[in-house]
Amino acid sequence: MFVIKVNGMSCGHCVSAITKALAELDKTAKIQIDKASQTVRFDGDADQEEVVLAIQEAGYDVVETTSA
Repeated sequence: MFVIKVNGMSCGHCVSAITKALAELDKTAKIQIDKASQTVRFDGDADQEEVVLAIQEAGYDVVETTSA
């Protein structure tokens, strides 16, 4: 599991777009998104690089990633 800090994530549409992008990587992953702290928790089979790329392709800037 890892936590990703994402810039520009401020509304329900943002949450939906990122959730959809990550669910396409791993349909069984646990994805938790907190708009207030602009963080994404991802617990699944996809590796960190794939997750970061999916978030970036959805149109968001990844600031930092940490293992949880």
